[in-house]
Amino acid sequence: MTLLQTIIISIVEGLTEFLPVSSTGHMIITQNLLGVPSGDEFVHAFTFIIQFGAILSVVCLYWKRFFQIDHSPVPADETCTFKKIIHPIRFYWLLFIGVLPAVIIGLAAKKSGLLDWLLDSVWVVAIMLVVGGIFMLFCDKIFNKGKEENQVTEKRALSIGLFQCLSVIPGTSRSMATIVGGMANGLTRKRAAEFSFFLAVPTMAGATLLDLLDLLKGDSAWASAHNLTMLAVGCVVSFIVALLAMKWFVNFLAKYGFKWFGWYRIIVGVIIIIMLLCDIPLNMVD
Repeated sequence: MTLLQTIIISIVEGLTEFLPVSSTGHMIITQNLLGVPSGDEFVHAFTFIIQFGAILSVVCLYWKRFFQIDHSPVPADETCTFKKIIHPIRFYWLLFIGVLPAVIIGLAAKKSGLLDWLLDSVWVVAIMLVVGGIFMLFCDKIFNKGKEENQVTEKRALSIGLFQCLSVIPGTSRSMATIVGGMANGLTRKRAAEFSFFLAVPTMAGATLLDLLDLLKGDSAWASAHNLTMLAVGCVVSFIVALLAMKWFVNFLAKYGFKWFGWYRIIVGVIIIIMLLCDIPLNMVD
């Protein structure tokens, strides 16, 4: 990968990581447009590792909330001893519950080779962009019944985590799956979006660690000075761009919902499908 390819892909990642349009799907499309070779072990790892760079922007933007210890009194009606003990760190307990389904499904997909196959399929991305886009045209009417008083509970965290497993399929969008999962469980769009951001941190940290371990176990030829530099550049660029895009997204989603993102997904997906059916090469660069 060249420096220009790295910067462009990282900008795409930063812009789309928290939007319900599938950052992985957009990176796969961008890689094809830029002529980045598919099937390469380093390219697969790069796709996940720079996502973690974008995810770190959550920690930066929500610093106080992410590293909070709850000093409020335990609710008087709480009878569970375990919940009383973990009350100060309940935020992290909810994240742990939410990430468990993704750990199980993600590891299974990775070990079976399914994940690597999906990452090389532009067809899968295009189809899921259209399917997800059609769903998003109607999901606000179906699920927009959240109440401000509804908080994230263990049951809701687990349910959102199960929704997140859908994002194993490129083009689905982890952001869309978790936000819709939150709304389906009675959370407001804003609260669902914020929990989606928080849940992304352990999820993508785990995915990044897994890819790094796989790279370290294999042939070390990938660990050239050039590749390591591209990883560092990719993480920094995606972090900065995601930081700028995230606040805008929360405000836009709370005000307008998913509809415009749905139309965008459908248009992009249909264009890609037409190009594939007509054997029009996606590569803009040889």
